[in-house]
Amino acid sequence: MHTRLHGAPIVGSGADTWLGRWASEDDTLRFAQRLATCRALAHATLALQGDLGAGKTTFVRHLLRALGVRGRIKSPTYAVVEPHNAIDCPLMPPGEPLSIWHFDFYRFTDPREWEDAGFRELFASPGLKLVEWAERAEGHLPAIDLTLSIEPDPMNTSPEHDDARRVHAQAHTDIGRELLACLS
Repeated sequence: MHTRLHGAPIVGSGADTWLGRWASEDDTLRFAQRLATCRALAHATLALQGDLGAGKTTFVRHLLRALGVRGRIKSPTYAVVEPHNAIDCPLMPPGEPLSIWHFDFYRFTDPREWEDAGFRELFASPGLKLVEWAERAEGHLPAIDLTLSIEPDPMNTSPEHDDARRVHAQAHTDIGRELLACLS
């Protein structure tokens, strides 16, 4: 099945997989805006994979803005987790904010930190969880609904478009499949 999303051809797609390309940061923004329209996102856990500088935090910033988060959006690299509230989130009933937690486990090394920091309670609470470097907390995380892998596009030969990315989304749960359906 070949479809198009925001000008980026999908290399392959199915019920559990979406493969595509973001030619520019504008494509990243449009992808985030489309994902932000999916009701299942309000209760999802997304793992974001990619090397340093791949665009994970840029995608998160666009997604949080699309969900209605205001103010400064910081990377949680040193804090491990940054909480956000989307006050005017289109996915929520009027006046009810969406709670969002953006985790970055890049520096996560001690499993005791999981309990000491209260991560179990955060992941058990309602809201959206965005997890960078999820593999470093393996064995502690609940089920991941959707894994979004982002990497620089190796086929890109244009220096003026060094923000081109290949993107692979993999659903692991029914919520993940709902999210993929919103992208099609």
